[in-house]
This record gives sequence, C-alpha cells and structure tokens, in this order.
Amino acid sequence: MNSAAQHPLATHPLAFGAATVGNLYREVSDERAWAVLDAAWQAGIRHFDTAPHYGIGLSERRLGAFLQTKPRDEFVISTKVGRILEPVTPVEGDDMQHDFAVPKTHVRRYDYSADGVRRSLDESLERLGLDRVDVLYLHDPELAAEGTDAALAAGLPAVASLRDQGVVRGVGIGSKDLDALSQAAVSGFADVLMISAQYTLLEQAAGERLLPLMLEHGVRGVAVSIFNSGLLAKPRPASDARFDYGSASAELVARAHRIADICESHGVDLPTAAIAFPLRHEAMAARAVSASSREQVEQTAARAAVDVPDALWSDLTAAGLIP
Repeated sequence: MNSAAQHPLATHPLAFGAATVGNLYREVSDERAWAVLDAAWQAGIRHFDTAPHYGIGLSERRLGAFLQTKPRDEFVISTKVGRILEPVTPVEGDDMQHDFAVPKTHVRRYDYSADGVRRSLDESLERLGLDRVDVLYLHDPELAAEGTDAALAAGLPAVASLRDQGVVRGVGIGSKDLDALSQAAVSGFADVLMISAQYTLLEQAAGERLLPLMLEHGVRGVAVSIFNSGLLAKPRPASDARFDYGSASAELVARAHRIADICESHGVDLPTAAIAFPLRHEAMAARAVSASSREQVEQTAARAAVDVPDALWSDLTAAGLIP
C-alpha cells in the first residue's frame, strides 16, 4: 500500500470530476468541453476523474484528447471499472435514462471479474489515448447483480493485482454505499475510496464509522458530490434545490440556510465552506468538483483557494450543524 508521501493524490487535493464533459444532464459541445478542461488546467487543477459510465465513454474520449496535449507526469487521472460498454445496433434513442445526453450507442454490462476489470481498463486506455491511469476504482459494486460481497471479492483483488504489477499506482472503489465502502476500507486491498455524497457540509454519515476505519487501515478518501447534487452549490439554496439526485425536503433546505447564515457571518459563502469541509478530516486526501462552463471552473477554483476561518467550523459545531 502507498505511504502518505507516495500516495498518487498526496499533492492534488482539488480534483475535476469529468462527468459534465460526458454530457451529464445536457449536451455540451466539443468546444465547450475543451474550454472547461482548459479552464481547470489554467486554474492549477492537475487531478482528473472520469469513468466509462459518463456519457457512455464520451467523458473519457474528451478528457483523454485534452490531456494528451499535456506532459504526462504533470497530472493524475483516475477512471473506473465494473461496467463494460457493449455496442448496440441500430442506435435508438438517448441515454437520458442514466442522465447523459448522448446517443445510446452502447449498453452497460456489469462485470467485476478479473477479466472484466482488465478489459474495462484496456478499453478505457484506448478511449483516453493514454498509456496508463494513476488510480483505478471499482465503480458502484453495490449495483452488481451478484451482490456487493461477490463484486468486492472478485473486483478488489483484481484491481490490487494491477497495482502490484505496476499498471496503476492506487486502487479502491467509488460508491455512495457505506457498507461497500467500509468493506473495501478493511479489505487490505484498497489505497483510496471515492466517497459520494456521504461526507459533505450537509451530510456526514461517513464520519461516524467509515472515516475512522480508513484511518485505522491507512486508506485515503476523495469526497465527491460535495454539493449534494446542488443544494450547497449556491450561496443561498433555492426552495426547489436538488439533493442527492432528488428534490430537497423543506427541512434540508432550511438546514442549508442555517449553515449559510453562519458562513456569511464569517464572510464566507456556502459553496466555499462546502468545498473546504471534507479536507478537515485527516483521512481525506482530496475533493472533486465539476463544472459545465469556464466561468464555473474559475469561480470554483477561487472558492477552493479561500482560507476558511476556524471560528466558522466552531460556530457550526456549536449550533449542532456539523459534528
């Protein structure tokens, strides 16, 4: 397992999540996708995450084309395995069932076997046009037809074998399922866990059990979906804001406003605090953000550079809004 100094994410605490350049929710032109990635690079971001799932390979193709223009040793890239993309003909309809505005050229087939993991990685490298990725995650093992336990039992040794062979530098899983994440943390195979929506300014479920396990077993974390699908993305949440891919309840919106009140009393807006929060825990190596425009990237990078005062966290704790 990687030491803290050798960990591939050790010096890259802000990552760009490339689902948006895979046409998440809406179509993005090639030119706009390139501009978004260029803005991330210009802002100093050198940690990029993608997956075959994102736009049925479109995210990997666009991200890879961009990163091919950059020195390979200057960035860290992660992708995911567990979903094999199988072509379909004729092409009918789009992939909005999975929230991606792309033609449905392929279907996803779950495969966490050693052969499936290797095939998935090889196909990702072909789409990326790169000779290697740095970190490889099992993607959503809780969705496997054979069940979480079987998917982890097959998939974790498979990705760990690739790490041990020097094919990748770090491995783990990406999931929002705390049971799957906890199993991976104690497995002895994982270096890093991508934790979706479970360790944010609004939702700290991972902090109760998972993060202590990660510390105990020397596993680092990357927090994703840190805005909880939008509720924390603006200084003041709208009444119809989204939370974890659904509609936010009135109670959650009110809680977000209470957090925003305290943030503003310290001269910090809600999204800035949301970006800063995950790195307060020593188990966390990075957090990922995303954007669909150059302006969003620049705004997010500026927020990530803000030094949030300790008094803000103390006041949130005193108010019972964070542990």
